[in-house]
Amino acid sequence: MNRPSRRLLSCLLLVAALPVLPALADDAAPADRFMAAVATHCGQAFAGRVVRNVPASATPDPFEGKALVMHVRGCDAPASELRVPFHVGGDRSRTWVLTRQRDGLRLKHDHRHEDGTPDAVTHYGGDTVAAGTAVRQQFPVDAASVAMFSAEGMAASLQNTWAMEIEPGRRFLYELSRPDGRLFQVEFDLSRPITPPPPPWGSDTTEKGA
Repeated sequence: MNRPSRRLLSCLLLVAALPVLPALADDAAPADRFMAAVATHCGQAFAGRVVRNVPASATPDPFEGKALVMHVRGCDAPASELRVPFHVGGDRSRTWVLTRQRDGLRLKHDHRHEDGTPDAVTHYGGDTVAAGTAVRQQFPVDAASVAMFSAEGMAASLQNTWAMEIEPGRRFLYELSRPDGRLFQVEFDLSRPITPPPPPWGSDTTEKGA
């Protein structure tokens, strides 16, 4: 009998380490199904690529030529909160925070400096206003974020809408759009987990578990 390959053993160990998630009821809300879909990848990291970035920026693009990695962490209570750091090269300042609300989902962007302190522009995002689906959820900018963007002189961000899409085992998409035609999308290949990166900056004070 042939001995299992190292790659097979690694895959088996990875599967064994994944959290056991409660089964969803047949009538579960799309928000719950979406959270459950993301949570199937708890503990895993994936490489991504920019698939849409229009219009072209006249200034240097911070994502150009950088390794893009998402890491599903903060999975102590995956039905109510998930934290997904988004690393751009060696920059570990960004974390997407998904939380279950009474009427849907909330997406916030936690931005930290290398010493863990919050950036001046952080915790922005919005709540879903429609049920969405198990595959796609949209988050129009909320009032608190509009106030912060206004105070920071970020007029272009006042009409932001963020979206996320997931097909477990296939792909994850992060999207930013605006009515003026701005569209930014990063897609991650969920079929090929990679070695998890170091924790995001400030994770010792922001995460309950990983």
